[in-house]
Amino acid sequence: MKHLSLLILPLLLGLAACKPQPPETERRPDPQATALRDAMSKDLEQAKAAAAATEDAAKAQKAALDAAEGASSQ
Repeated sequence: MKHLSLLILPLLLGLAACKPQPPETERRPDPQATALRDAMSKDLEQAKAAAAATEDAAKAQKAALDAAEGASSQ
């Protein structure tokens, strides 16, 4: 019985050290995060454009009010 356990112990250690090799045909999947990043950056650019348009409209409105005040005070 002692001889059997001396034989089994190295065998189990040897098997534990082995790990299966991945198949050669298996390949990593293509990254999918680019679609999400592109969608987010598109929305961000639209928001920046809307903010710029709002600021331009506010400047134009202020200029029109300033011009109207200047014309009415003369």
